[in-house]
Amino acid sequence: MLELAEWLFLVLMVTQFILGNLGNGFLGLVNGRSWFKSKRISSSDFIITNLALSRILLLWIIFIDSVILVFFFSMHGSGVLMQVTDIFWRFVNHLSISLITCLGVLYCLKIANFSHPVFLWLKWRVSSVVVWMLLGALLLSCASTVSLIDEFKLYFAFSGIDSTGNMTEYFRNKRREYDLLHVLGNLWNLPPLIVSLITYFLLLFSLGRHTRQMQQNSINSRDKSTEAHRRAIGIILSFFFFFLLYFLSFLILSLGRFLPQRKISMMIGEAITMLYLVGHSFFLILGNKNLKQAFLVMFLCKSGHLQPGSAGSFSP
Repeated sequence: MLELAEWLFLVLMVTQFILGNLGNGFLGLVNGRSWFKSKRISSSDFIITNLALSRILLLWIIFIDSVILVFFFSMHGSGVLMQVTDIFWRFVNHLSISLITCLGVLYCLKIANFSHPVFLWLKWRVSSVVVWMLLGALLLSCASTVSLIDEFKLYFAFSGIDSTGNMTEYFRNKRREYDLLHVLGNLWNLPPLIVSLITYFLLLFSLGRHTRQMQQNSINSRDKSTEAHRRAIGIILSFFFFFLLYFLSFLILSLGRFLPQRKISMMIGEAITMLYLVGHSFFLILGNKNLKQAFLVMFLCKSGHLQPGSAGSFSP
């Protein structure tokens, strides 16, 4: 018989799962349809499309893990099931974080204005930079996944040990070493986080300088460049907000190993993790003018306030 907390957890996860698939599915569908029609796709749309697909996979992984957590808690986090879940989660999760970092770098190179030779060199070769960053993101995701081998070795080293008698201290040492490796595995996410932080401050600095120039020249501060700066900063800042939630969820999941109410802490951590995947996707839609317009057209058509084919009512 499920308890109230488990029922609330399931309702919350199902709701977020549906919203997340709708939001990310919308991102992939709009960009994919445009790609299919024009046979061309911009770098930003390509990154957003792959980001949406990776997050759909993450939503399914978390949702399946949540069902196992509630109904088959004894199986959760053990044996082959744990290995398969960790492998898929580590690879797709790191790839998703790296893709949003690539998007931030792309916005920074296209929008920010600096006269430094290195920045100008990168700006002139933005397409090549994006390609190499995507390849680097893929390689880092593979490396972070391969690092799980040491964790699995430690897990099987202590899982078969009888924690009584003379083996108690050895068992505890191996268990502590495994927990430490599991927590340190999150450090693979630091490189993309640091790069995102740098791009955020560069955009912020560029916006401040651009605004001062507009004020000195008595030009309207709501020009295209200023608006582009603000939209890019909004997207990256929203990423940091939800990314803090993401790290909070991992902190809860890590500390849950040492708490008596382990199941409750894991449910809270997984709910926050899914909130990050759902929330930031809708921020991407609202922060992109074309995606926001397509979303409004679709919403108004379904609600009966706009007839299909009248999308021209929304100017780009």
